[in-house]
Amino acid sequence: MPANTIEENRRKNPIADGDQVWLFGYGSLIFKVDFPYLESRPASIRGWSRRFWQGSHDHRGTKNHPGRVVTLIEDRDAVCGGIAFLVDASVFNQLDVREKNGYLRFTTEMNFADGTHDKGLVYIATPDNEAYLGEASECDIARQICFAEGTSGPNCEYLIELARSLRELGLNDRHVFDIEMHILQIRKE
Repeated sequence: MPANTIEENRRKNPIADGDQVWLFGYGSLIFKVDFPYLESRPASIRGWSRRFWQGSHDHRGTKNHPGRVVTLIEDRDAVCGGIAFLVDASVFNQLDVREKNGYLRFTTEMNFADGTHDKGLVYIATPDNEAYLGEASECDIARQICFAEGTSGPNCEYLIELARSLRELGLNDRHVFDIEMHILQIRKE
């Protein structure tokens, strides 16, 4: 699958004008909310783990030196926490461009902190996209993140902002926090 997924998302998952849709954010959508929304609520989805396995050739890296950003991988017993945003359909014109580097929209069941649930959309970069980097040790991921930078800034900034946001939400994500620890050690060297 090509890295640019704008047209595929619009073709496979059209959203009618005027619809209001829940969107689940688990990465940069948590800390870089540059889109209008009607409501936001802490939420989680089951069966998925957050991993820094997606390459960023546009926002947090370059073609020659890709950064790493999060995607979700299937993990039957996992629960991934984040933020759900209620948005108008028109917001996806902007979000499809922002999330174009290998991310596809999927429908998911979201569980809200108050015990209610609803269906919504989530962007996931699957292993069959050109930008997918796959599994690596947290130490190796940290090294790659430390030396990557793209049009949206240093890749380290992405990791640090995500870790800070997860702590503010009261979420414990060992993968993210282990990478953060390695980055802090590398910066001391």
